[in-house]
Amino acid sequence: MAKTLQVDFSARLQRINSRSNARVKELRRAFHAGVPNEQHEIAVEGLHLLEEAIRSGLRISAIFFSESGLERVSKLLPQLAKQTETVVLPDNVFSSAVPTETPQGVAAMVRIHHHTLVEVLKPKAALVILAAGLQDPGNLGTIARAGEAFGATGLLLTENTVSAWNWKTIRASAGSLFRLPSAKVKLAEAIAELKSRGVAVIATSSHKGSVVSEADLTRPVALMIGNEGSGIPKDALAQADEVIIIPHSPKVESLNAGIAASVLLYEASRQRRLI
Repeated sequence: MAKTLQVDFSARLQRINSRSNARVKELRRAFHAGVPNEQHEIAVEGLHLLEEAIRSGLRISAIFFSESGLERVSKLLPQLAKQTETVVLPDNVFSSAVPTETPQGVAAMVRIHHHTLVEVLKPKAALVILAAGLQDPGNLGTIARAGEAFGATGLLLTENTVSAWNWKTIRASAGSLFRLPSAKVKLAEAIAELKSRGVAVIATSSHKGSVVSEADLTRPVALMIGNEGSGIPKDALAQADEVIIIPHSPKVESLNAGIAASVLLYEASRQRRLI
């Protein structure tokens, strides 16, 4: 199979053997930075995420295969645009560029969509997630995945929030971040803009507030999810239109941010289906 691939795609496969090659260094740097470069490109690793990126219509500028992974991930090759740079690396060079301990043998530079705050707020029946200081990439990725599953219209990332394009965040989102519009914002400016557009800012709390099932989530809303340890900043909490809680057993101090946001998004979806 590998020999057939080399014949079929010999014109496309570029073999690089050095860890210090500019393309390999670019891939390594993109993973380390966890933010888009000047061309709005990010680094992605793994077969599933690459398939999701392609399914989402994103441009793959360069794809990297390990020698041992080339045959296993060969089905990606016919899906790539002709202009996509296709690189094969020795296993040790590939492993030096990707962050996972057991890489699947495929990584890529992917051009993502760039969104502004105004663009994220365009849908009239807004169901926006406002991540206020979330620092765990697993939580943010889980929230993005739940957001897409339950009809969120956008994701706003405030200062001190982990990057949506951190490789761990992307992996936890299972590709949802490729499709859910997101933008980096200043928390105070975002709250002001949301209110000016008639979007209710709803804060979440584990201590006091209205029960989530009694809150009106059919109106345009922004669900503000705070930092895992310190919660929502006090000044932002004071500006919220409403504070809601998820009732749970007193044996549990609080819910994980990813789980809490998922419950709220499901409740918003449930209410909206009943309209």
